[in-house]
Amino acid sequence: MGRRREKKRELRSLAAPFTIAAPSGARIRDRLRLNAADERVLTLVGEHLGGHQRSDLTARVTLGNVSRKDTERAARKRQLTAVSSSRWAGAMTRSSEDQYQLSVRCLYDERAGLRRAIHAIGERLAVPCGRRKGRTRGYADQDERFQKQRRKQVLASRLAVVEERIAAGRPAIVVGGRRLAGKRHRLADAQLTEREWRQRWDAARLFLTADGESGAPHGNYTITIDPHDGSVTLVLPEPLRHLANAPRGRYRLACTAGFHHRREEWLDRVSAHRAVRYDIVPDATRDRWYLDASWSAYTTPPPAPDEIRQRGERLLAVDLNADHLAAVVLDGHGNPIGAPHTVPLELTGPGTTRDGRLRTAITGLLGIAKRQGCAGLVIENLGFADARATERETMGRGRRGKQFRRTVAGIPTARFRERLRGMACHAGLVVIAVDPAYTSIWGGRYWQRPLQQQTKTTVTRHHGAAMAIGRRGLGHRVRRRPGVTAPDQRIGQRRATGQTGPLPRPRGTTSPPRTTGTPPEGGKTRLRRGDQLVLLPGPQDRSEGHRTTYPDYGELANFDQ
Repeated sequence: MGRRREKKRELRSLAAPFTIAAPSGARIRDRLRLNAADERVLTLVGEHLGGHQRSDLTARVTLGNVSRKDTERAARKRQLTAVSSSRWAGAMTRSSEDQYQLSVRCLYDERAGLRRAIHAIGERLAVPCGRRKGRTRGYADQDERFQKQRRKQVLASRLAVVEERIAAGRPAIVVGGRRLAGKRHRLADAQLTEREWRQRWDAARLFLTADGESGAPHGNYTITIDPHDGSVTLVLPEPLRHLANAPRGRYRLACTAGFHHRREEWLDRVSAHRAVRYDIVPDATRDRWYLDASWSAYTTPPPAPDEIRQRGERLLAVDLNADHLAAVVLDGHGNPIGAPHTVPLELTGPGTTRDGRLRTAITGLLGIAKRQGCAGLVIENLGFADARATERETMGRGRRGKQFRRTVAGIPTARFRERLRGMACHAGLVVIAVDPAYTSIWGGRYWQRPLQQQTKTTVTRHHGAAMAIGRRGLGHRVRRRPGVTAPDQRIGQRRATGQTGPLPRPRGTTSPPRTTGTPPEGGKTRLRRGDQLVLLPGPQDRSEGHRTTYPDYGELANFDQ
């Protein structure tokens, strides 16, 4: 009896590539070198406004998930205006609404992740220990199965709490950060003293945000920066007007602000009195104060991937990995150009260090794209949402599985996409995102060896994955067309299928095949001993009127896409 063939696994459908939109706004930062008096005034203003903003956020959470007209924002703004100012009150109510909506979206994401994890554990619990049912493997022993049952119960209880909060429309919000609040109970592990923690906690709960207003002096009446001398003034709340050192209840800082990065764009807006938002942010870790300026930008829609392919533009395909970026340049037909590129990426150290190293790697990618004349970059639309939710159930177990899970968790997919989008927009490049399914498998299978045959540098499967990403972004199939000959002309003897062939001649007029050494027919040229098939005529042949004959395509290697 023959062996029973297993049912072939069906491939999932692939999403169409799309162009990532350019950033809809900009944000720049400058340092404020405050003296002791300015720092004391800003701290008093931030604490006063922060306390009232938290009270307004509590009132907004109490209302629940209601429509916009039922949020009672006008009434809440009137109450805040009596203790601050109209513009400060508008900024506080707007921040409360934004924070509430963000927290609700986080609740929905948490519910989706818990459901995925419970479903993955339930599928494995349905299979007996040590056995396999289809592609689902049961747990190794009864002890692991028992621990997973307990884990499922814990996840189910967390899911019930999330469902209850969603139904009530009341998310749990910690102003200052839940992570920083948790460090208060383990100061020794966080390597902090109680005084240091208190400084960070108070700094994180300050509120010094002023929304911009078109038509106001230099784009913002609450916090105003004069573009001529860089002086910074702000409106004091009503209970703190006695601290004013400028007309109309304003306070002028002794320091100035200039915004060296993207200064020309900022000057264009403030000179035209267009809206600019300002945030005064304290950094208790470094004992510094910063001033952030942000505004919305009008961007044109980027070209679609089909438009880029029709123009025949080059693209730089990038495969993101844990320790490097693999890149390949492709032409409009999906063929590789030059040798593959490898950009190192070290993601160790604190968050600011990792972000700086990520920016350095992206700068290297943009430099390669500029030198090669590329119109944009192609990346994978990665998120690892499912993988991070299911964790141990689908990403291995033991020491090897734990290492793999840490590697996946350390890949900055979202931050890489956002940083690349902004930096590529300033460089005049577009970013195309493609479906990440099967790129590593198909790229390593169909493109690693052909790329290695064209260069002396070491080619990995990640470079093959970059080829698959680039071809998918251009709308081509990942696999090369069947029957492609070898790249060596002395070895390749077969013509690639699907190529454009010579036009057929009318029946009865086809010439017999000609081989090397066969003299030409007719008396137009003199028979010579060296008369044979040549690719290009020599100088002597041109002077004597030698007829150039074309090579037989069956004898030459043909490079395919």
